[in-house]
Amino acid sequence: MSESEHLSEAIDRLVKGAGDTRDRVLLDEAHPADIAAVARHLPLTEQVALFRLLSQERAGEVINQLDDATLLELVQVLEEGEVSRILDEMPPEHAADVVEELPSEQAEKILGLMQEDKSEEVQERLDYPEHSAGRLMSPDFVAVNDHATVEQAIEHVRKSVSDERAFELYVVDDHAHLVGVVPLRRLLIAHPGTPVTAIRDDNVVTVTPQMDREDVARLVAKYDVVAVPVIDDQNRLVGTITVDDVVDIVGQEASEDIFRMAGSDAAELERRSPQQIALMRLPWVLATLVIELGAGVVIHYFDRTLARVILLASFMPVIQAISGNTGLQSVTMVVRGLATGQVQLIRWWEPLRRQIQTSIILGGVCGLLVGVIGALWHSPAFGLIVGVSMFISVNLSGIAGTTIPMLSKRLGFDPALTAGPFETALQDVLGVTIFLSLATALLHWLT
Repeated sequence: MSESEHLSEAIDRLVKGAGDTRDRVLLDEAHPADIAAVARHLPLTEQVALFRLLSQERAGEVINQLDDATLLELVQVLEEGEVSRILDEMPPEHAADVVEELPSEQAEKILGLMQEDKSEEVQERLDYPEHSAGRLMSPDFVAVNDHATVEQAIEHVRKSVSDERAFELYVVDDHAHLVGVVPLRRLLIAHPGTPVTAIRDDNVVTVTPQMDREDVARLVAKYDVVAVPVIDDQNRLVGTITVDDVVDIVGQEASEDIFRMAGSDAAELERRSPQQIALMRLPWVLATLVIELGAGVVIHYFDRTLARVILLASFMPVIQAISGNTGLQSVTMVVRGLATGQVQLIRWWEPLRRQIQTSIILGGVCGLLVGVIGALWHSPAFGLIVGVSMFISVNLSGIAGTTIPMLSKRLGFDPALTAGPFETALQDVLGVTIFLSLATALLHWLT
């Protein structure tokens, strides 16, 4: 039996009042993420019983690991006093995430019951935009005055470092302006009497509270840092963001982009009813349906061509599928490139040029293959038509899959949300149109 199964059984016994000392020890020693994983699958009444078995600090650690839907249900059932005491033990940036999920009236009551300083810190976080660096930053940083020596700095670190922070020591002037950073390794090996200004790095990678969290993640990845200081518009140090927060950002943003490319939303799996999910997806389904009906109109327009060479119908789905797949691959790469900063709108021609070069190769190989099959199946003229149609469709699809996300971004839309469904539907119409138009133009060679 795995450790997670042992923990699940221990929690089951404890919430039912049948647990023993070993079960209690197992719960106390378990990682908060493991407890949260078990809690998600418990009935709501047992979730409440489980959280009442935990200390307030421990409950805060577990709550921070819950998904939004489970968290919201649990917090609404727990007494407001219990929730406020749990939030008091949580880092303010994590407590703000919990409060934000609550109805405004309940959130105000809980904030009013919290310790005054904690409540103020949480409300400060909530004043920042939802996906900004200000929501992520922690006030737990260690900074020393630029007049301090290495010995004084080390003593300050010993007294003030928390369990989770102090990857680096920040140096500030008399007005709390950030003037440098000292890696802890460098601090420990320096002579005790050395001024910290002599061993500090003056070029510090910083972010502002208003910066978007995706930009923060890109910056951390670019400069390969484990923590980044947050400064206000007067260059005063107000917080830090650590790499563990950035990892969470990357996972959340990747999930959002994947769901949006399907014309959906990651949150729908957590908190919405089937009726709500259907209503949310319906506009995108109807939009692509209208575009796909265009393919039906095109096929109807060329029904005489199809009636004379019925074999053309067998190759239409092949051309649509291959060109559509090529376009969707292009969309995926460009959307990801825009998210990571590898694709820049001011240099839009670079990904377009690379995609054209790639599409020429893909279209050439696929066109040649279906052309040979068409020639053997029907005639050389038929093979030429399907081969050329495949080549043109794949290239147009690659171009569309590259330009549509960039155009969406330029117009202020989310490319992950708009590009995928529309590119696929549009390419179906283009593929059929190109194929049947070419077949009609060369029809006398086929009959």
